[in-house]
Amino acid sequence: MIDYLTQPLSSPETLSPTGQETLTAPMTSPDDEHFQQSAVNQAAPTGTTATTKRLVALTLGTASGSDLKPLLTELMTEEQIVHVGLLDNLTAAEIESLYAPINGESVVMARLEEGSHLILSATRVEAELQKRIDELEQQGYETLLLLCSGEYKNLVTRSAVLLEPYSLLPPLVEAITAGHQVGIVVAREEFLAEQARKWRSLSQRPHFAVASPWALNDEELIDAALLLQEKGADVVVLDCLGYHQRHRDFLQKLLGIPVVLSNMLIAKLAADLLD
Repeated sequence: MIDYLTQPLSSPETLSPTGQETLTAPMTSPDDEHFQQSAVNQAAPTGTTATTKRLVALTLGTASGSDLKPLLTELMTEEQIVHVGLLDNLTAAEIESLYAPINGESVVMARLEEGSHLILSATRVEAELQKRIDELEQQGYETLLLLCSGEYKNLVTRSAVLLEPYSLLPPLVEAITAGHQVGIVVAREEFLAEQARKWRSLSQRPHFAVASPWALNDEELIDAALLLQEKGADVVVLDCLGYHQRHRDFLQKLLGIPVVLSNMLIAKLAADLLD
């Protein structure tokens, strides 16, 4: 059965455990407007020129419910973006048939437009993502952005640039924080083990804390950021597509240390590839 989580995620108790499982650059000050942009410029692929100057933003849920959509439209025009969601135009019965997980298998979480969440089969999702990628390449799109922070090891393209946050973010963050202690805020406690694997390439082992970006207030996020600072973090990374610029801005003012919005790094990289 597909699990429907009808309440906005506001604490680790909202969702039962699912079982899912270098570049170098000098540190800049919190006020440096190029703090996050510097890493994007260093990590952008070379020798790639998209003939189709449109970005495909591919999300696990519905395209209209994408958390990154407002940020993308700040960096490029609507005409430059094609939004695709795996669950677009599907009924509940169709979602059940296509993506219901089997007991014991790895799962992923998809957020719907109204704020509810679904637990889906990771294997089935990855297979459908590959199918969509193949179709989009056949249609001539050359820049594809996967709006999911989880790991998908088997996704391939023939020639298109596929931007996967899981593999791109660690070297981007290392590029701007090398030699500093990083603290990372993630959305769900169940994903901490996976996040530890994701960030293992950082020069210093990061600290982790949990806070939902969809909570009704910011108390949980403030507590998580202060905890990381107490542990010695001198830069904080908000690593979930649900975090927004306002989260980054008020935390940086509160903490007095740099706060990196991971989805901003990815969005800027995607926008740069269209220039």
